[in-house]
Amino acid sequence: MSSAPTLRRPDETGVPDPFQYMHPVMKKNYGNWAWHDRPRPGVLHHVAKSGDEIWTVRAGTQRQMDIFTIRKLCDIGDKFAEGHVRFTTRSNIEFMVSNQAKVQPLIDALNAEGFPIGGTGNSVSMISHTQGWLHCDIPGTDASGVVKSLMDMMHQEFIKEEMPNRVRITTSCCQINCGGQGDISINVQYTKPPKINHDLVAKVCERPAVVARCPVAAIRPALVDGKPSLEVDEQKCVCCGACYPPCPPMQINGADSTKIAVWVGGKHSNARSKPTFHKLVVANLPNNPPRWPEVEEVVHKILYAYKDNAKNWERLGEWIERIGWPRFFELTGFAFTKHHLDTWVGARKTMNMSAHVHF
Repeated sequence: MSSAPTLRRPDETGVPDPFQYMHPVMKKNYGNWAWHDRPRPGVLHHVAKSGDEIWTVRAGTQRQMDIFTIRKLCDIGDKFAEGHVRFTTRSNIEFMVSNQAKVQPLIDALNAEGFPIGGTGNSVSMISHTQGWLHCDIPGTDASGVVKSLMDMMHQEFIKEEMPNRVRITTSCCQINCGGQGDISINVQYTKPPKINHDLVAKVCERPAVVARCPVAAIRPALVDGKPSLEVDEQKCVCCGACYPPCPPMQINGADSTKIAVWVGGKHSNARSKPTFHKLVVANLPNNPPRWPEVEEVVHKILYAYKDNAKNWERLGEWIERIGWPRFFELTGFAFTKHHLDTWVGARKTMNMSAHVHF
C-alpha cells in the first residue's frame, strides 16, 4: 500500500507568524492584558493579568531608511532595550522593555541620535505616506519629501500631546495608486490630459490594455503620421493618470500640470462618529520640492485652527461638522472656489460612457 505523496508547503501562507519576533513578555501574556496607560508622550505601559508589565517606547523614523540607519536603530535596541523592535503602519519604530528603569536611558539614546519620541495619544502621529520617486512607477511628487518638510514643522506636536484629539495625516504621490483617508490628506492632482509621444506608443504600449485602463473611456486607438498610436478625448478625460503606468509615453506629469491638493475630515474609526470621507479644501498648490512651502503653509493653518478652536476629543472632521464649513473657511482664511462644488452632474455623462462604471 503506497503512502500519500508529501505536498510541498507553499512559500507564502498569508500573514507572517508574529510570535517568532515577539518580545517574551508579550508572547507569554498574549490576549491576557488587564490595562494600559501612557506615562508620558511616546511611552506605552501595559500590565497583564498575570502581573507582568511591559513598556513600549515609540520613536519617529523616516519611511525610506538606509542600511546604516537600520543598523543604528538595531544597535540601540540591543544595547538599551531588550533586542526586540517592531514598526507601526506609520513608520514609527517601537522598542519593548520589561523593566521601567530601562525606559529613560533608551529615550536618551534615541534622542541623541535624532529620533524623536512621541506620536501617541492626542498628538500628530507620523504621516503615513506612499513611496514617491524612489520606488513608485507613477509618482506625481515625492511623498516622503513632503512628509519631511511637514514633520519638521509639526515636530513639537509629535513629541507632545496637546491636540484636541489624535491627528492622522496622509500623503500620496498620485491619484490612482495610493491616497488614504486622514484628518488632513495631501494628494497629487493632475490638471491636464497626458502628453503623448506618438513615436514611442507602438513600441512600448499594449494599446488595448491602455484603452481598457481608462475609467471614463476617453482613450481610443489612432493612426498618427502613419504610425499606430492612441488619442485622448479631452472632453471626457478626468486627468486621473491611469493611462500612464501601462503606457509611459502618455506622460501625465509636468511642471504645468502636476499640482497638489489638501483634503480634510477623513476618518477610519467608528469612535463617537461614523467613518467619513475627506473633503477638498485647497486645490492647485504648486508641486514645489524640496520643501513644498505652499503645502506646509496650508497644513499649518488647518492644524492650528483646529488646535485653537476644537473641543477636547473632537477629531478634525467632527470639529468642522460642528462649526460648519463657512466658519472653517473663515478661521483658516482659505478661499471657497469652484473646486469645492460637490456635484456629479458632469460625471454622469462621462462615467456612463465607461465600460466599468454605470449608474
